[in-house]
Amino acid sequence: MSLPLVTVIIASYNHAPYIEASVRSVLQQTYPNIELLVVDDGSKDGSVELLQALQAEAGFDFIAQANKGLSRTLNEAIARAKGSLIVPFGSDDIMFPHRIATQVEYMEGKPEVGICSANIEIIDQDGVVMGGREQRKRNLAFRRLDFDDLFLDRKPGPMAATLMFRVEALQKAGGFDPDIRLEDLYIELAVAHAGYFIDVLGEPLAQYRKHATNTYKNQRFMYENVLKTYAMYKSHPAYEHICMDFRNSMMLKTAGRDKKLSREILSQIPLRFWNKKTFRGLLRLVTS
Repeated sequence: MSLPLVTVIIASYNHAPYIEASVRSVLQQTYPNIELLVVDDGSKDGSVELLQALQAEAGFDFIAQANKGLSRTLNEAIARAKGSLIVPFGSDDIMFPHRIATQVEYMEGKPEVGICSANIEIIDQDGVVMGGREQRKRNLAFRRLDFDDLFLDRKPGPMAATLMFRVEALQKAGGFDPDIRLEDLYIELAVAHAGYFIDVLGEPLAQYRKHATNTYKNQRFMYENVLKTYAMYKSHPAYEHICMDFRNSMMLKTAGRDKKLSREILSQIPLRFWNKKTFRGLLRLVTS
C-alpha cells in the first residue's frame, strides 16, 4: 500500500530564533511522504531571510506574505495542500523524528478519528528540557475525546504541538474562523462537534517551547477568545456553567498578575456561581 501524503504547514510570525529548528525537525522525519508548506506571515525580524536560505537548501514550498493572521493563513495553506492528513505546526516547536510515522500508523483504519494528538515535552527558549511540574503533560494516559469530553473539560485535551487532522474532518468542520484567534481550541471543538473523535496518544511526540511571547501568557487575549469560542455552542445545556467555571478559573489566575482584569472578570460572575476559586481569587486580590 502507498503511504498517505502528510502536509505539514508551518505559519511563522517573528520567530527567527526558533524557526530553523522547527523546519529542520520536519525535514528530519523518518516518515518519507511529507509535503512541507512554510508561510511567513509578515515577520519583521529576519525570519524571511532565514527561511529563504533553508528553502534553497531543502527545496520545500515557501511563501512570504503581508500579515493576514494565523487562521486565514492556515485556511489558505490547507486549500492548496495535497495531503490527506494535515499537520499545522508551531514555528517555535520541535517534532521528534518518529512523530509523523507514529501518528500515520495510528490513524490507519480509523475513519472515526478526525484528530490524532499526543503528549508533549516542555523546553525553554534555548531548547533545554525543563524539569519538575513543567513535564506534567509527558505522562498522561491515552484518551479518546468526544465533543462533551472537550467542551465540559472531562478529560485532558489534545496538545497543540501534536495535532494531526484528516483533511475531510477539517472540511466538514468548516476550517478555521478568522474572527476567533485562539485557533487550536476553536478547531478542536469544531471537529469534535462535526462528529469525529480526538484520540490523544500517551507518548510524547513533540517539544513545546515556553518563551516570553507564548500566546497563553496574554491573559486578556486568552479570556476573550475562549469565551468567543464557547459562544459558538450557546445551545449546549451546560453552556452557562462552562462559561462561569472558566471565568472563576481566570479570575483566580489573574488575581495576582493582572488585578484590573481579575476585577473585570469578577464583575461578570453572579453570586450564585461563586465557588472556592472565587474566594481564593478575592483573597489574592486583597493580599498580593
